[in-house]
Amino acid sequence: MTTPTTTTFTSSGTHANHDAGSITRVPGIEVGHFTDTRRPTGCSVILAREGAVGGVDVRGAAPGTRETDLLDPSNLVEKVHGIMLAGGSSWGLDAASGAVRWLEERGIGFDVVVGRLPLVPSAVLFDLLVGDMRVRPDAAAGYAACEAASRADPAEGNVGAGTGAAVGKIFGIHNAMKGGIGTASVTVDGVTVGALIACNALGDVIDPDTAQVIAGARTDDGRQLRDTRRALLRGEAPKPLLAGTNTTIGVIATDATITKVQAHRLAVAAHDGLARSINPVHTMSDGDTLFTLGTGISGKNPGMMVLSTMAAEATAIATARAVRAARSITTAEGLYLPCAGDLA
Repeated sequence: MTTPTTTTFTSSGTHANHDAGSITRVPGIEVGHFTDTRRPTGCSVILAREGAVGGVDVRGAAPGTRETDLLDPSNLVEKVHGIMLAGGSSWGLDAASGAVRWLEERGIGFDVVVGRLPLVPSAVLFDLLVGDMRVRPDAAAGYAACEAASRADPAEGNVGAGTGAAVGKIFGIHNAMKGGIGTASVTVDGVTVGALIACNALGDVIDPDTAQVIAGARTDDGRQLRDTRRALLRGEAPKPLLAGTNTTIGVIATDATITKVQAHRLAVAAHDGLARSINPVHTMSDGDTLFTLGTGISGKNPGMMVLSTMAAEATAIATARAVRAARSITTAEGLYLPCAGDLA
């Protein structure tokens, strides 16, 4: 198991969700975080021990993913047993192997006659600019996240896959702010849809109700929000960008009874929530990827119009919460990323 030994960054902490619901309000869903104290990075697992109908939609142009093809509605497997979200860029995909081992030890997985094969699709975000990039989530980190999983409202902010997240990097990492992980849920007529979002966006994060910028690129003096959309339209030139150095990833879960095709469409609709809360979004330098899990435990389906609206709403709220829950950090290398509260 990964055993962090030294602390090379400072942070003022995180907190749990108390007022916006959470993805674990969906029956059959558990969440666990692993946060590496050697540098800001980590991973978050979303478990569905009884299996859940899975879907995915990738909108960013620079994704880092594992086992997304099996979620195509035309492919064989209907259900998966978890989703892994991780920092560490492509190296972080190894965290899913730890979740597979943890589930196999408990007899959870797809029956392949000679055993049970746990199916754990995964997506990663790029947090290698924050601290020592040689420290990243591995299989032991993924296993530890599973060990920590529970039905409790998950912690938000600088934990798990959101630990090293930053937002507003379009004018350079030194003008960026702290991102994080957030969660929310919506319940309508006995059906719940929840979201867990790790926000490491290139663009600014926007309040989905007021359209005001919450966190993102700062002005050159570092004291104010630049407002990326307006800055770009004024003709301010972005810094040269390396593809894939950003990305918002997440999971939308519901206890509605849905098909695999409907799971895919819910993932598509959930990206509308990202578009309400991030600007610009789905860029060539983002790998934005959203998964869907349907446990079916409610035994109901209120229709795709309602479910899609709920998915987009939960996603937008969770994305905003990811930066509101984040806390400022200063790495050992001297990188300072203020949080939304610092500029409020």
